[in-house]
Amino acid sequence: MSGPRRWGDPTAGIPGRRLFVALPLPDDAAAAVTEVVEEVRASGLPDGARDVRWVRLDGLHLTLRFLGPTLEPRVAPTAAAVVAAAAAAGPIELELGGAGTFPPGGRPRTIWIGVQRGAEAVDALSHAVSAALEPAGWPIDDRPFRPHLTLARSDGIAVGPLVASRLVAAMAQRRIVFEADRLGLYESVTGGGPARYVPVTVAALAARAGDGPDVYHRTHPEQTRARTQE
Repeated sequence: MSGPRRWGDPTAGIPGRRLFVALPLPDDAAAAVTEVVEEVRASGLPDGARDVRWVRLDGLHLTLRFLGPTLEPRVAPTAAAVVAAAAAAGPIELELGGAGTFPPGGRPRTIWIGVQRGAEAVDALSHAVSAALEPAGWPIDDRPFRPHLTLARSDGIAVGPLVASRLVAAMAQRRIVFEADRLGLYESVTGGGPARYVPVTVAALAARAGDGPDVYHRTHPEQTRARTQE
């Protein structure tokens, strides 16, 4: 029996692990984004205003494909498809810059930082991921794709435009440059605050010669296994 749905989430209450494919940010890029968020939040809000729902800053990522609730028998072939897509791709030089909202103007639901350089490569990788996932039972996703880093969900609340404008100002003179060198399958675990993003499989994008196998895999959230740090 499924549980109650959370407002605004059409997948809430559907059985299965909420999976998505993404490029995780390296530590230095995540630290730079965290500095921006802290600057925006330090400005405060009008008395009585409800804040936007900020994402957890310990799991920043660029989503390539949201898969949604996935039953356990499909997890392993899905993970294998992500590893295969990573093996066929190379690292991507990215530059984050600018900020915006979905939808633009009015009362937004999502607040994000944009991708100024490397967007075409990310788009190409998203198509490669979609193709790799098809044999695992996932249909090709041919919807328009715009790479972005989601930082907050405002769900149309009144303070959303204010927070978004502050983020735009904070990013006006900033550029965050990094190399995305890993592709991962993640599980979004909800409850008790912002969603936690638990890695199921993380693989290097075109592991360099001499690195050896570089794949981290966790078959279930209850299993704990530390990934070797390079």
